[in-house]
Amino acid sequence: MLSLAWDGDTGMIAGMRMWVVGLLLLEGILSVVWGEILPGAVAVLFNAAVPESRKLAEEYRAAREIPVENMIGLDMPVTADISREDYEKWILTPLRHEFESRAWWKRQTETGGVLVPVMNRIQVLVTMRGVPLRIMPKPKPPEKAAAPGAAPPAPVANPIAVRDEAAVDSELALFGVEGLPMEGVLQNKFYKSERTFSEARLPYMVLTARIDAPTMATCERMIRDTLEVEKTGLWGRAYVDIANKFPQGDEWLETVVKADLASSIPTVVDRFNDTLPKNYPMTEAALYYGWYDYQVSGPFLNSRFQFRKGAVAMHLHSFSAEQLTDSTKNWSAPLLERGAAVTIGNVYEPYLHLTHDFGILQQRLLDGFTWVEACWMAMPVASWQAVVLGDPLYRPYQHLDGGGVKQEGDLEFRALRAAAAEWKNNPLEREKQLEKAAERMKSGTLAEAAGLDLIERKDPEGAARCFRRAKWFFVKMEDKLRQDLELVALDRAANRKDVAVRGLRDAQTAYGDLPEAESLKGWLDILDPPPPPPADPTKPPVIKKP
Repeated sequence: MLSLAWDGDTGMIAGMRMWVVGLLLLEGILSVVWGEILPGAVAVLFNAAVPESRKLAEEYRAAREIPVENMIGLDMPVTADISREDYEKWILTPLRHEFESRAWWKRQTETGGVLVPVMNRIQVLVTMRGVPLRIMPKPKPPEKAAAPGAAPPAPVANPIAVRDEAAVDSELALFGVEGLPMEGVLQNKFYKSERTFSEARLPYMVLTARIDAPTMATCERMIRDTLEVEKTGLWGRAYVDIANKFPQGDEWLETVVKADLASSIPTVVDRFNDTLPKNYPMTEAALYYGWYDYQVSGPFLNSRFQFRKGAVAMHLHSFSAEQLTDSTKNWSAPLLERGAAVTIGNVYEPYLHLTHDFGILQQRLLDGFTWVEACWMAMPVASWQAVVLGDPLYRPYQHLDGGGVKQEGDLEFRALRAAAAEWKNNPLEREKQLEKAAERMKSGTLAEAAGLDLIERKDPEGAARCFRRAKWFFVKMEDKLRQDLELVALDRAANRKDVAVRGLRDAQTAYGDLPEAESLKGWLDILDPPPPPPADPTKPPVIKKP
C-alpha cells in the first residue's frame, strides 16, 4: 500500500541531503540547449552483458536519431535487483567515468565539498531492458536484545531518512553530484516546473526513463507506437478510477478528470470505493489512471482487452513496478503487455506524498511536454522509488489543436476536440451541439461524451438521456453494456439500490455470455451479495476462543 504511516514535512524529510541539493540551484549556468530536448542531448545506457539490451538500445537510438556516440554499454550484473555496492561498482562509477572521458559535463566543488556538474550536454538518460531495476537495502545489523525490564526502543522519528533502497533510474537522476550520503531522498528541483528542462537550467540533473517490459517484443512495440502516434496525436477515451482511499490521491485523480474534460477528452469516471470490476468494458482506451489494487485487476483481466496505440496508463500503488518481467503481477508490467506505450511505477514503498502526482503529470502532457519531462515535473524527489517507463521523448498531445495525420478511427474524438474549441466558454451550447451531432451522425461516442460531461456538471437526468441514446447508436455489444453500467452508476450514486440491482440483473439477461458481462456480477456482489453457503452438517462447528 501507499503508506501514510509517516506524515512529516516533505521539505525536511532528508535533512542534510535536501539542504545540500538546495545549494545546487546554479541559476547563472545555462544548459547546452534552450527549449526542446534534442537527440544529441540524450544518452542511451544498456547492459553490455545482455545482447538483447544492446539490440534494443540500437533500435531506440536509430528510431530517435540519437548520435551513435551517445551509446553507453557497461558490463553490469544480469539481475533486476542489485546491491548498493554493486550499483556503485558496475553502474555509478563507470557512468561517471564515461561522462568525464567524453567531456559531456564539467564539474566543480561547491559548498560543503560536494562535487557538482555545472555544465552538462546530456539532459536525458535512457536505460534499456537488461539494466538492473532496483537497489536493494543494505542489511541492517542485528538489534541487541533489550535488558530485562528495559523500555522498548523508541520508534524512528523519520523512517524515510534511514532508508537506502531505491530505483536505479531514480538514483541516476542526480548521479553527477558526488559527496552526498545515500540514505533518504533528494529534492527534485524540476518538480512543478512549467518550463522545459532546457529552460529550467539544472545541469546537475538528468531526466531518466526506461524502455523495459516483460518481453523484448513489447519493448520494441512501445518504441514503434510512440513514433507512429506522434504523427496523428493520441485520440480515444479516458478512464479514471477514483477509489476513495486517501484524499491526496483522490484529488490528483480529480485533477486528471478536470484536465481531460477541459480538453474535451471523453472521460469515464468511477468514484465508488471499489475499483472497476473484472472485465469492465473499457473500449477505445487511450488513457487510464487508477488506484489501488495490489495486483492487476478489473478490465485488464479480460483477454480481449487492448489499449489504443500510444496509450498512457498508470495505477497508483506502492509496488506497481516491483518487477517488470511478469505480466500477471503488480501493475506496470501488465499495463505495458496490454498495449500501453508508457507508464510509471514504484519499486519499493514510496509513501504517497513522495510518488508521482497524477494531476500534474496529465496536465503537463496536455500542455505538450515530453513524457519524461511531464513525469519528472510530477515527482517531488529523486534517489527514491519511482521509475518512468517508455520513450522519454514521446509527446502524445502535440496535436491537441487538431493537427497531425487524420485517421478514420479518430474522427469522432477529433470532433469532440473541435467542439471544445468552438464553444470553449459556452458549455451549454457545446452540449446542445454535441447532442445534435450525435443524432445526425448516429454516433454513440459523441452521445456518451455528452453524457459524461453532464455528469461532471451535476446533471444526472441529462446524462441518463445521453447514455440511452448512445446505447442505441453503438454497434458493439461491449459499448452498449458500458452505457447500461453508466446508467446503473447513476442509480447507485443516488442511493437507488433496488433500481441499480434490477438494472444489473436485466443486463445479465441481455448480454448473456459476453465476456465483459462478468463486470455485472462484480457490482451485484457488492450491491446484493449472495447469502453465505449453508453449513455442512457432516463437519463439526468451529468454536472460536474468547
